[in-house]
Amino acid sequence: MSKRSCRGLLYAAFAVCTLSLAGCGGKPDPNVAVMLIESSPVNLDPRIGLDAQSERIDMLIFDSLVKKDESYEVQPWLAKSWAQPDPVTYVFHLRPGVRFHNGQPLTSADVKWSIDSTHNGTVITAKSGAFIQVDHVDAPDPLTCVVHLKRPDPFLLWNLSDGALGIVPAGSGKDFWRRPIGTGAYKFISQQQDKDVILARNEDSWQPKPPIPHLRFNVVPDDTTRALELQKGSADAAINALEPDTVHALRSNPLLAIQSTPGTIVNYINLNLRDPYLRDVRVRQSVAMAINRKLILDTIWRGQARLADDLLPPGHWARTDDIAHYPYDPAKATALLDAAGYRPGPDGTRFHVEMKISNANNPTRLMALVIQQELRAVGIAMDVRIYEFGTFFADVTKGAFGMYALRWIGGNESPDIFRLAYATASLPPHGANRGHYVNPELDRLMADAAASTDRDRDRDDYVKVQQIVARDVPTIPLWYQDNVVVHTRRLQHIEVSASGSYDFLKTAILAP
Repeated sequence: MSKRSCRGLLYAAFAVCTLSLAGCGGKPDPNVAVMLIESSPVNLDPRIGLDAQSERIDMLIFDSLVKKDESYEVQPWLAKSWAQPDPVTYVFHLRPGVRFHNGQPLTSADVKWSIDSTHNGTVITAKSGAFIQVDHVDAPDPLTCVVHLKRPDPFLLWNLSDGALGIVPAGSGKDFWRRPIGTGAYKFISQQQDKDVILARNEDSWQPKPPIPHLRFNVVPDDTTRALELQKGSADAAINALEPDTVHALRSNPLLAIQSTPGTIVNYINLNLRDPYLRDVRVRQSVAMAINRKLILDTIWRGQARLADDLLPPGHWARTDDIAHYPYDPAKATALLDAAGYRPGPDGTRFHVEMKISNANNPTRLMALVIQQELRAVGIAMDVRIYEFGTFFADVTKGAFGMYALRWIGGNESPDIFRLAYATASLPPHGANRGHYVNPELDRLMADAAASTDRDRDRDDYVKVQQIVARDVPTIPLWYQDNVVVHTRRLQHIEVSASGSYDFLKTAILAP
């Protein structure tokens, strides 16, 4: 497909409207910042929620034991310090004086419960696999928590960091998501499915008090409507929630500001290895080579992303470029399909596959249409199925798909992403190996890295893991998405992290 035809499909499918300021309502509330999100969070229990909205909003409501810095290293947070007296023991010393939103003091019993309930069946969660090496947790005094491991786990601190596991009150059960209570800078007020989530400033927070008293996250699935809400001033900001063409159109609006920073969010396509066709590695490699990622990047993303061949972000200490690459090559893709025995029929079709996507992201919908045409050119008929996000994510979680397109947000900043996404022990519901990829050599390498405290040895293992994954193509990495914030001029002092979290709302202000 040519760039011109792809651009024509872009405008034919989703025309970008030029919206005026006519008909603006009254002045916005000086105490409420309104964020626009594409879909409702699936589950605001931080032990369960894996989707982007759940994790981002949870990071405002809950605190983790440790927090990642800009170099992907962990720093103290609820744990003011910790020690590792031996490879299988971590001793955490908690910050005194921290209280939950209901006034209850934070103690080691809460930390113990948060970890235990995530992997002992109290809640059913894909995060349970992150604590598979935990043997037991002790709480010898209110401010000391001791985690005993079955064997060394270099990812324990990562799995206790922000975006991974927030600390919940001891005794929190399966229905905790209905009224989540944390220690974070904002406290939960209400949630209406497919409408909004409302948070209020935690006036007793141990952190610096956020300048903005209230946050409202309005669920607006339609891209054009999100743009209109920003232009008329009924919403203050959207991050990574507007089509690139929409962002381009809004740059001329003097009442809006746009900030863009390189991000670690990686867009990818996952393939189901239980599919009768996709289980053949030659078919998966063929699909990867039939997709012109650079064309899609140039025409749909308008330079707001960078090509990806891996899940780990550029510059990561464990990342390698010494892996198999799949540049756009439809001739080679065709040859691989022929070699696999999938000859085209009278209508040119070799077989059908299904791609499921969410309706929450217009660039993904357009991308699917382009990929549909590109796969058709090599004889693969791809049926695109579009669902609202909750239904889509439920199908993804239970493996009801041929292929799906999604984003890793934050989780891919740790090499543990390969265990979470590809280890045999991470098959659902114990992890995010949704494509049912099984490779004993990858399992062995991940276990070897987990048992080591030698970073050079760890990196050797992770390099081999990346090479195996690139060869077997259970996933097709697409691009690293820039973090793009479109906001009204009244929302100021915005500093966006590489992961694209909502942490900037803790320090932003609403100008008069």
